[in-house]
Amino acid sequence: MRVLVTTTGSSGHLLPLIPFMEALRDRGDELLVATRASSVERVRATGFAVTPLAEAPAERRNAIFAELRELPTDEAAVRATVEVFAQLDARAAVPGLRAAVADWQPDLILQEIAEFGGGMVAAHHGIPFATAGIGLGSTEHVVLERLRPELAALADELGVPPQPGVPWRYITLAPPSLDVPGAPGAVRFRPRDPAPAAPLPDAWWRGAEGPLVYLTFGSVAPTSGFFPALYRAAIDALAALPVRVLVTTGRDQDPAELGPLPAGVHAERWIPQAQILPHASAMACHGGFGTVLGALSAGVPLAVLPLFADQPYNAARIAAVGAGIALERGPAGVGGLAGAVEALLDDAGYAERAAAIAADVRALPDVDAAAGLLAELAAEGASIQG
Repeated sequence: MRVLVTTTGSSGHLLPLIPFMEALRDRGDELLVATRASSVERVRATGFAVTPLAEAPAERRNAIFAELRELPTDEAAVRATVEVFAQLDARAAVPGLRAAVADWQPDLILQEIAEFGGGMVAAHHGIPFATAGIGLGSTEHVVLERLRPELAALADELGVPPQPGVPWRYITLAPPSLDVPGAPGAVRFRPRDPAPAAPLPDAWWRGAEGPLVYLTFGSVAPTSGFFPALYRAAIDALAALPVRVLVTTGRDQDPAELGPLPAGVHAERWIPQAQILPHASAMACHGGFGTVLGALSAGVPLAVLPLFADQPYNAARIAAVGAGIALERGPAGVGGLAGAVEALLDDAGYAERAAAIAADVRALPDVDAAAGLLAELAAEGASIQG
């Protein structure tokens, strides 16, 4: 079958889609990814065919995100979804998505949950579609419920149905024990098992010993004004502990900008986290969904210093299930980082609860089953149209 994948294209929105896209490709399906023009190269680097969509004004988009950093979490989440993803991005994307549907004739549309144009165009053309979660389903559905009036108005403006009216599924990689009630109809899967992790070079820590702590703030934070100051503050906090620290700064930032590092600290631009986590005893991070899911799938407890987007929600949920510690939002949270990591290492209960979530993840069907589900969804749509 032909699958049109729609995404805003930033790393936190694209990466949760990749396991589903790979499963579809390996099943023999043909995929085309439609995304904002500025995200085309990021998508192309994943090896999938891509078509560009019109871009909302970057100045307006960036100005809104800058304002959101100063707002309470709930208000920031709703405003980002309404003003950026729905009002700016969807308006810009819909004409290109309509053209892609006309030219490419997909059997199914797979959209990430913050990309609203794909579902609207699917409903307009009678094409079955699936929505892939990019975070906790409970968080996403709370935000979407609050957006219902705005989305209905946008659908009316764009001349598309406000409700699907076609076969639809919500799929997610969030395990039930990490999520909370509030994601009705979620069909849950796990990513494929990563390749076995190779040993990390002992020379990185220049003779230092102790458990390994992985420090990362993801791929967006280092390009959003947090590098190098936040990283250096976190390094200095952790360097006081009897641990080894591995820091990743993101592909676009040079670790040399961190300055001279303590003997127990090593920095790299990027390493697949699946190659690090089997060696780690704790993770210090921002709370991005992909980072959190990777850590807990490996049974690694977290100290979470949330910065923006859904990260405060993720941090709160991790603390609620006992698999980690939530710190104060923003750079001020660095003051509690050393104490949080020390608690994770001293109290085995955090690792035990992280391990329980890892077992929950392993019990889920893998994404190959998701590809089969999506094929059934496309067939259901074809039978209705026939």
